[in-house]
Amino acid sequence: MTEPSLQRRFCVHDIHEAANRAHLVEGLTFEDAALHFVADHHPSVADDEVSLYVEDLETGERQCLRIDVPSGRAEPCD
Repeated sequence: MTEPSLQRRFCVHDIHEAANRAHLVEGLTFEDAALHFVADHHPSVADDEVSLYVEDLETGERQCLRIDVPSGRAEPCD
């Protein structure tokens, strides 16, 4: 018997891009989804930080997160 997945579906895009440029990403949390997005869809980060909008597709909750790329830390945008 397999365990149920705790993965949720999120829509993620850079704050400087239009929402129609968003990618569907699975993750356990908003932060997890943001980190997956950076790893998979944002390979050319000019700075050490990137700011993203992350929306939970089930609840509609939306958060802005600033990712410190070298450390992988995620914090709310200012």
